[in-house]
Amino acid sequence: MKAKPIAYTFAALTLASWTAPAIAQDKPVLTVMTYDSFAAEWGPGPQIESRFEAECGCDLRFVTAGDGAALLSRLRLEGSRTETDVVLGLDTSLTHAARETGLFAPHEGAPVAYDLPVEWQDDTFLPYDWGYFAFVYDKTRLSTPPGDFEALAASNLRIVIQDPRSSTPGLGLLLWVKAAYGDRAADIWTGLADNIVTVTKGWTEAYNLFLDGEADMVLSYTTSPAYHLIAESDPDKDAVAFAEGNYLQVEVAAKVASTDQPELADRFLDFMSSDAFQEVIPTTNWMYPAVTPEAGLPDGFETLTVPSKALLLDPEEAAAKRDAALDEWRNALSQ
Repeated sequence: MKAKPIAYTFAALTLASWTAPAIAQDKPVLTVMTYDSFAAEWGPGPQIESRFEAECGCDLRFVTAGDGAALLSRLRLEGSRTETDVVLGLDTSLTHAARETGLFAPHEGAPVAYDLPVEWQDDTFLPYDWGYFAFVYDKTRLSTPPGDFEALAASNLRIVIQDPRSSTPGLGLLLWVKAAYGDRAADIWTGLADNIVTVTKGWTEAYNLFLDGEADMVLSYTTSPAYHLIAESDPDKDAVAFAEGNYLQVEVAAKVASTDQPELADRFLDFMSSDAFQEVIPTTNWMYPAVTPEAGLPDGFETLTVPSKALLLDPEEAAAKRDAALDEWRNALSQ
């Protein structure tokens, strides 16, 4: 085969360099800010990205900023200058504060029949999964776990928790103790202080410390043992249903008011309730889906601990009690 003339080759390369960016620019970009584990290669992000792009003709990009509390902090910092179109990873402990920023807009879409333990009427912050906070342990290392916070505080067990200032599980734990004990919450924290090995910035660091044997129990979810059972064929991890009840977490996403892709953002929020999104959640985010997929939950989920009592403060009450709960926690750990 004859070689192409140099002039032809140069012209072809030049044409390609002009047309390729133009084609890429024709595809709208939707930027979703989320937490690290959602966008990780083992999380829901990669499958969600490919499935949504297949039907939207767009480029879905995830940016990460730590856990839920960190997401809100970053959006506050960026304000209306943000390039984020959707924030995914807040929960009901943060939605009141998020709404107060004025940085989010209502979703323009049809209502959804959610499969949640609570009724959902919010048209700005839309749920995509849920679960119960719980302390997870290894049955081969701990045969009889404590059944409530008081028993845990009275034990010599080592626990790892997350920082409530940067992590939604950490903040959920504060609200859990507050909802269960009210004015006695400070005493519970005083009792728990010597059980706490360390406080990590986020969930991943805490859970890895537990898996490495640095703690007897870790703050996580009742659904966490499903990962070990399904992905690792390990039936030895379990979660404790506390006698006071376990605190419910509902994770949500919302459209940013300053987005330059409002229709595409609404389309993504609609996509969240579809089977294509929801069937990915149980075995990647290891939570219950907000809408049960047509095929149901994966085998193994029927073995999970189900608390007899669900605790949940409404967003306004959670916001009102947050600072006092944070002070109680901080004072107990500083003594």
